[in-house]
Amino acid sequence: MILSDKRILEEMEKGTIKVVPYDRECLGSNSYDVHLGKTLATYKDHQIDAKKHNKIELFEIPDEGIVLYPHIFYLGVTLEYTETHAHVPFLEGKSSTGRLGIDIHATAGKGDVGFCGNWTLEISVKQPVKVYKGMPIGQLIYFPVEGEIEIKYDQKKNSKYSHQPDVPVESMMWKNKF
Repeated sequence: MILSDKRILEEMEKGTIKVVPYDRECLGSNSYDVHLGKTLATYKDHQIDAKKHNKIELFEIPDEGIVLYPHIFYLGVTLEYTETHAHVPFLEGKSSTGRLGIDIHATAGKGDVGFCGNWTLEISVKQPVKVYKGMPIGQLIYFPVEGEIEIKYDQKKNSKYSHQPDVPVESMMWKNKF
């Protein structure tokens, strides 16, 4: 079951869902639209290693926009900071974004109960496309959780992505033991 607009507003009132900045115009029937932040990143090395801390290079999107190219993997970030304390948030692309050939996540569309931060976007494009900071990029939908949560994501000692800043965050796979 997905939360409706009225239920999202009720949960925001209770403090279990937080979106900053919040704009009522971005609340859909059962989702909340999020926007592309001002910063993008690419990995510095062309070959990355899952066991290594791969460094990224940050750059800002100019006011006139920037063209993204296929075969380059970009990390972006949502303009919005979010907190979700009682629901599972899912981040999906908007249909308008998809129709431009923009994918906003490779695999990580689901958050955890207790996630607090800006969402890092895993952006790839099908053909060259110009993007702009502040453009609608995706939508958050919220699912209720069955049962009580033992430890929320932001309280786990091994949570690698809680309290993400308003810039893209690189993979922390290297922190896993394998």
